[in-house]
Amino acid sequence: MNKTVKIILEAVLAILVIGLGIWLYVSISKPMKFDSEYTKRGAACAEKLKAIRTLEEAYKQTYRCYCGNFDTLFNRLLNEDSLRISTKVVYRDRFPQDSNFVLEEISELEAIKKGYIARKDTLVNPVKQLRENGKLPITLADGSVRQMTDEEIRNLRYLPYPKGTKEEFEIKADIMKKDYGEIPLIEVKVGIDRLMSDCDHQLVVNKLDELKSKHNKYNGWGFGSMEEAIIEGNFE
Repeated sequence: MNKTVKIILEAVLAILVIGLGIWLYVSISKPMKFDSEYTKRGAACAEKLKAIRTLEEAYKQTYRCYCGNFDTLFNRLLNEDSLRISTKVVYRDRFPQDSNFVLEEISELEAIKKGYIARKDTLVNPVKQLRENGKLPITLADGSVRQMTDEEIRNLRYLPYPKGTKEEFEIKADIMKKDYGEIPLIEVKVGIDRLMSDCDHQLVVNKLDELKSKHNKYNGWGFGSMEEAIIEGNFE
C-alpha cells in the first residue's frame, strides 16, 4: 500500500474514532445533564408550591375557601388584618392570695370559670403571623434560611424556570357541593413541558413518555385537585 494512502487512511480512522468517541460522550452525557436539570427544576418548583400552599391554607382559615387568583391571594394576605387568632389574657390580680397557687396546676376551663384567664380573639395580618411562626422560609444560595419578603411572596406566582420567565403556575379554586356541605378545592400546578421549554425538545418528550408509562398521572409538579378534597403535592 502506498505510504501516502496509508497515512491518509490512518488519519481518517483516527478522525472517525475521535468522532465516535465524541458522539458516545454526547449521547450519554446529554440525557444525564437533562435528568440533573429536571431534578433541580423540580426542587425549585416544590419550594414555591409549598409556600403557595401555606398561603392558600391561611386564606382558607380566614375566608373559608381557597383563592383561585394570585392577585387576590397576595393582596388580601399581605394587606389585610383578617386572620382571627385566640390569645390568652392572664389576670394575675385575681389569683388567690395563697402564695402556693400555681395557675398551671388547674385546667384552662377551670381557670376561665374562676376568672383567672380569658380568651380574646384578635385580628392579625396573615403573612405577619406566618413569618412569626417560621412558615414562609426561603433557602439562600449559601444554605442559610430566612423568611420571605413581600416581593418574594408576590413573585411566587412565576415559574422558577426558564430563568427570567414571567409565565405563571396554573391556579384554580372551587367549591364542591355535597349532601353534607360544601368542600373547598384548590389546584396549583405546572407541566414539565412548560417548566423545561428551553431544554432539548426530544428529551422533554422522552421524559413525558417515561413518566406516563410509569405513573399515568399528571406530568408536572403541583398540589391539590379539582376532583377531590386533597392538598397534597406530587413533589412530596
